[in-house]
Amino acid sequence: VHVLKGVDIYPENLNSKKKFGADDKSETKTKSVMPKNSLHLDLEKRDLNGNFPKTAPKTQSSPDTGNLSPKHFTERNKDSVSPESLKSTTSLSSEEKQDKLGTLFFSLEYNFEKKAFVVNIKEARGLPAMDEQSMTSDPYIKMTILPEKKHKVKTRVLRKTLDPAFDETFTFYGIPYSQIQDLTLHFMILSFDRFSRDDVIGEVLIPLAGTELSEGRMLMDREIIKRNVRKSSGHGELLISLCYQSTTNTLTVVVLKARHLPKSDVSGLSDPYVKVNLYHAKKRISKKKTHVKKCTPNAVFNELFVFDIPCEDLDDISIEFLVLDSDRGSRNEVIGWLTLGSSAEGTAGEHWKEICEYPRRQIAKWHMLCDG
Repeated sequence: VHVLKGVDIYPENLNSKKKFGADDKSETKTKSVMPKNSLHLDLEKRDLNGNFPKTAPKTQSSPDTGNLSPKHFTERNKDSVSPESLKSTTSLSSEEKQDKLGTLFFSLEYNFEKKAFVVNIKEARGLPAMDEQSMTSDPYIKMTILPEKKHKVKTRVLRKTLDPAFDETFTFYGIPYSQIQDLTLHFMILSFDRFSRDDVIGEVLIPLAGTELSEGRMLMDREIIKRNVRKSSGHGELLISLCYQSTTNTLTVVVLKARHLPKSDVSGLSDPYVKVNLYHAKKRISKKKTHVKKCTPNAVFNELFVFDIPCEDLDDISIEFLVLDSDRGSRNEVIGWLTLGSSAEGTAGEHWKEICEYPRRQIAKWHMLCDG
């Protein structure tokens, strides 16, 4: 056995996977310094384990491990997978898991005798963990029949599970079969939180157009997707008129208009109304609210409220406006809010300063609503 320049060849080196692996960069270095008359080790003829095949065709070359997919790697011997490649495939799979929110399984049918629409929420599989400490969730499901939002139901909460089996049946009476095609089912998958607002895992939206239920029960499953994000860049605007009467210590508030209100949910337009709260030294002392305006992003209220001020000036007074979406049978969602007072900034602060400087004058301004 001849000795290569700068490289010692020993029997154990021939079977070494660390020095002569398929991805070893020393291969090119060894070949470049090898004399013509020395023993030629054809490194390209070895398999992924670093061993020489008994009979190797002259045209055979080492496989390009850079082009192998993770599937090919799993079919190979475990020793042929480098730690770097194993790490990359693991990180990819974890990213894919983060994007997946699970699958919802349910069934639909129509009872012609009772003229009732029947929905059975069977189970959900592969939900993400919303509690980072226990790495689990307490899931439940809210279901609404759109577009009218009259029929709303929710399942029980199942504790500490990512694969909840609900198997709950909900029957909706008074829905003619001819109207089924015009309806849409909205499933909201949530995780119960005892100490704060429940976490929204995702949603499933099922338009029933083209669904044929005359032949019996239909089993369905759908991937859970992220909750629909409001497309509007802002949360709308509110036109408010204020007038301070220093002689009577009263504050007249007129809620005039709202415009560019975003969608409150996937059903379409919101049903907005405005709650007005009066605060003295950060304590609420009075509250009012407007009427609900149906299905509009641009509501006209024109409603006047008069508040008695318990002090001689407005330094400790602030007034809060909450624009909400009226929702029968559940908690009304806040679309946006606005606070006017001496500590307010921007147009809200300017508006408050003007009514203090010019009492008995009715002053109206548009204000941007903040995130609800």
